[in-house]
Amino acid sequence: MKKSIFLGTLAVAGLAAGLASAQTLADVQARGTLKCGSNEGLAGFAAPDANGNMQGFDVSLCRAIAVAALGDAQAVEFVPLTSQTRFTALAAGEVDVLVRNSTWTFSRDTDLKLDFVGVNYYDGQGFMVRTDLGVSSARDLDGATVCIQTGTTTELNLADFFRVNNISYEPVPVATNAEGQQQYLAGACDVYTTDVSGLAATRATFENAAEHVILPEIVSKEPLGPVVRHGDNDWGDIVRWTLNALVAAEEYGVTSANVRELAAAPTANPEINRMLGTEGELGAMLGLPNDWAVNVLAAVGNYGEIFEGNIGENTPVGLARGLNAQWTDGGLMYAPPFR
Repeated sequence: MKKSIFLGTLAVAGLAAGLASAQTLADVQARGTLKCGSNEGLAGFAAPDANGNMQGFDVSLCRAIAVAALGDAQAVEFVPLTSQTRFTALAAGEVDVLVRNSTWTFSRDTDLKLDFVGVNYYDGQGFMVRTDLGVSSARDLDGATVCIQTGTTTELNLADFFRVNNISYEPVPVATNAEGQQQYLAGACDVYTTDVSGLAATRATFENAAEHVILPEIVSKEPLGPVVRHGDNDWGDIVRWTLNALVAAEEYGVTSANVRELAAAPTANPEINRMLGTEGELGAMLGLPNDWAVNVLAAVGNYGEIFEGNIGENTPVGLARGLNAQWTDGGLMYAPPFR
């Protein structure tokens, strides 16, 4: 979920792949499937259900993009990627889009030659401990052992926090979230640190989740969002405006249940009409049918429906909207105008 510390070697590869793949939409449509780089398994975000079907918050965005491009929410090949392989896979053209709890940073946007086309979850790094450790603040962790994913700036955020607070820790390196969970549960470390959403998703899989607490401190900014390659602006526009449609639809009360009815004739709200294609020709500007957003929303729902159904307070992950609430409710979720 963090900013992997391998940059320079990807710059040339990313640039070459971006220039060579300026026709991603045509490639996706010719193939008939969208290759979406996803998490290898994170409850609520991207994980197989009992029948082996991928489900989750990020999975829904992948399916929304597939509907926009192909008209079919099931026309997705999910490619599981680790934090170490996700950016190289995207740069090499192994996936069409990356939707995998990835943080938008300066170096990823510039040195890796990637484009973050929006934010679908505002997050931050936190700390999880067992309740029997008896601490209520990360500032009480002096001398603790901390499981930390290697090759990411989670390590740097961790070091900064402990240094600023003049306390010490012993790192326990892990390669993946699954290994971190295993080591933490085995007692190899007192603390597990990653993005708070990842901690909540990990805790949701524990047999005794109530015996673990996420401490209140948030020690970084982690804007997570979908990623495409440089050099393919048309494809980036489709991914960007698919996400924007999900966010705007929630603001305007357009849901999976009412979108077909609202699209049957122009409404009193011209913004809704333009988004749903009953006024103007916005779809044509993307190279898509004018009702592309109607199909997307009918298939996966709006942003709020996706959030509440996968990671909201009534799910095992149990995340409050917080910064991910609509701007009208004090959050940061805000779509540019459809006009």
